[in-house]
Amino acid sequence: MTVTAPVPRLVDQFERGLDAPICLTWELTYACNLSCVHCLSSSGKRDPRELTTRQCMDIIDELERMQVFYVNIGGGEPTVRSDFWELVDYATAHHVGVKFSTNGVRITEEVAAKLAASDYVDVQISLDGATAEVNDAVRGPGSFAMATRALENLRAAGFTDAKISVVVTRHNVDQLNDFKALADAYGATLRITRLRPSGRGADVWDELHPTPAQQVQLYDWLVAHGERVLTGDSFFHLSGLGEPGALAGLNLCGAGRVVCLIDPVGDVYACPFAIHDTFLAGNILTDNGFQSVWQNSELFRELREPQSAGACGSCGHYDACRGGCMAAKFFTGLPLDGPDPECVQGYGEPALALDRDKPKPSVDHSRSGGRTPKGPIPLTLLSAPPKKFCNESPV
Repeated sequence: MTVTAPVPRLVDQFERGLDAPICLTWELTYACNLSCVHCLSSSGKRDPRELTTRQCMDIIDELERMQVFYVNIGGGEPTVRSDFWELVDYATAHHVGVKFSTNGVRITEEVAAKLAASDYVDVQISLDGATAEVNDAVRGPGSFAMATRALENLRAAGFTDAKISVVVTRHNVDQLNDFKALADAYGATLRITRLRPSGRGADVWDELHPTPAQQVQLYDWLVAHGERVLTGDSFFHLSGLGEPGALAGLNLCGAGRVVCLIDPVGDVYACPFAIHDTFLAGNILTDNGFQSVWQNSELFRELREPQSAGACGSCGHYDACRGGCMAAKFFTGLPLDGPDPECVQGYGEPALALDRDKPKPSVDHSRSGGRTPKGPIPLTLLSAPPKKFCNESPV
């Protein structure tokens, strides 16, 4: 009689890491025409060490060899790079699909028509309020109109299934139904993500992150609407509120296992929300390329080892939430083997009440002279990276 070995659970395979990431986030530039108060990468100024077009193409060639299905391009505002569309075309021609996040500044009627003609490009428009009043308080005056104009251009061009990306805060959690209605009106899909205390988000997390009551409200809404809303792995910390599997998405921190970040200068971090030297795995230019960093980094090897439940080991909900988000704990000064700061069982609040040293991000490209510009700035693209840091808008 032949005995068939049990097939490992998918989550167990993810925990040990994969040969290539499922979700690779690539920030092409730190330059941005906005200064969102919660920007995870503290964007604003362009870095003069930004990877060249040829270096970016070399990365795409490597991703093709690794059979990376798609790359999630962000920033900063990625479309302000003068070679952005060239890189998008190069990626899709080399079998690497592109999903890019934008505030909409360059999604003109002509660009929307070009995007509608492609089968390998997905567009994600960022909005943090279903009304201008709520959105513009976070993203800057005029940003709501700019984003909705981009969505209108995409709809008019026949682009199907754009994404509206929302970071949930205590000021917009009551607008979830309005966000869904807005997405439906534009023929788009709603994607909601968690506010992390990363980048500039660390400065506003205390006043913007949802209250415990709002966390329950969010959970209930996701259970009711989750099948039609994208969340990725944003809200697995909420899993302790219900039955295992009640929420869609991966209930596991994928940092260094199935996700990572490439930044504008080629540094590779374990997670897009953990831009700090503690989570720096290597550099593409100095460590023999992305594949070498992904497969050989000492940091990634450590993250793929079985993790201790630590202080959460005695909690009956640990298997559901797995201790929560690594970046959220790190940037609020909590131990990585302790509870998530937004632990739905209430264990995070006493930990936050203690004296803590809160690490600062290792990079900050915020423009000086105030973080909130007076509004979206007219587009004047640079043809090459600057020779020095610039405090002016990149566009």
